[in-house]
Amino acid sequence: MDFKDHFSGHAALYRDARPLPPADWFDWLAAQAPDLALAWDAGCGNGQASLGLAAHFERVVATDPSATQIAQATPHPRIDYRTEPAERSSLAAGSVSLVGVSQALHWFDLAAFHAEVRRVARPGALLAVSAYGNCSVSRAVDAVERELYAGALGPDWPPERALVDAGYQGLPFPFTPVPAPSFTMRADWDFAQFLAYLQSWSAAQRHRQRTGRDAVQAAAPALAAAWGEPERVRAVRWPFFVQVGRVA
Repeated sequence: MDFKDHFSGHAALYRDARPLPPADWFDWLAAQAPDLALAWDAGCGNGQASLGLAAHFERVVATDPSATQIAQATPHPRIDYRTEPAERSSLAAGSVSLVGVSQALHWFDLAAFHAEVRRVARPGALLAVSAYGNCSVSRAVDAVERELYAGALGPDWPPERALVDAGYQGLPFPFTPVPAPSFTMRADWDFAQFLAYLQSWSAAQRHRQRTGRDAVQAAAPALAAAWGEPERVRAVRWPFFVQVGRVA
């Protein structure tokens, strides 16, 4: 299948190093859905959000065009993982109560995806989009991380990353808005975990392929000095933005 694949080459690292969406986000979505029969996690990657949905919904169909990503997903009795694009799913028409998209909308053909959402949605169904921006730890750590993010790795981010940095502002969302509360995204990590997260960035992987240089390892001494004792656990926070709409 023809799709923009930025993560299959390091799917295991992506699975192990990425933060999880806030649990209360899924609690809130379950309370807004017309029922809890079936949720679709579109662009599921390795299924991190799929597991959050499975805590509430009787069935979850989780789709991603990357077979490598799907292969890294955690099995769950209520999750049906399928290798297929968000724009052309195998879901039955009028079958889905909630369509969730976690950190993936910027890769989609939006017109085709919105048409697919309308096709599979049952009456009262929701489309719930979420994503998270750049992280924050402390002033000292952030200063080094920002230089890595925008400086050394700046040319290696795909253009779609700008949509995430902008909080998806300006993207079409042709559904009836549902006001949502704010949610906090946080992970408590030591330095090794934080460094693994930075390595999981698509720009870090692309930079290494393009230049033969590991920009994250090059920045590691400065990051370590800013972090302090490597065993020290720090709170890592991300801006978590959401957009929710009633489909039908």
